[in-house]
Amino acid sequence: MDGPNAIPPTRLPGAVLFMCGMNSIRSPMAEAIARHHLPQSVYVASAGVRRGERDPFVDIVLAEIGLGLDRHQPHLLDDLEDDYFDMIVTLAPEAHHVALDMTRSWAADVVYWPTPDPTVATGTREQILNAYREVRDHLTRRILKHIAAANTETA
Repeated sequence: MDGPNAIPPTRLPGAVLFMCGMNSIRSPMAEAIARHHLPQSVYVASAGVRRGERDPFVDIVLAEIGLGLDRHQPHLLDDLEDDYFDMIVTLAPEAHHVALDMTRSWAADVVYWPTPDPTVATGTREQILNAYREVRDHLTRRILKHIAAANTETA
């Protein structure tokens, strides 16, 4: 069950931030998927709590659905050009706690979408890629159901 975060926004957010631990897998994947499915008028960004390294498996599973990270390099919240977001989606517990602290005086909606870390997967290359695909597909479903749904309702 999705809990209270299952309710789609009544209007499309103007700016969405996806946050995770290191901005190397989950949050940049969510950013690429959201940019694809949301109108260009919605500002979409991602950031991590800690600095990370770009993960080549992300490029592989995004390319499978025709998306990519372009020149994205993992970055921190302090690296963002804009610091106003009306929706912050956290994908890891650490990021959720940071987002709640940072938005105490903001009018931002902070939602937590628990998303597994695919780097814990073991086995063959294909088994590891399957873990990344599961994260990609999970994020796609959540974005379509909980954010993009507001676009179709207001269109």
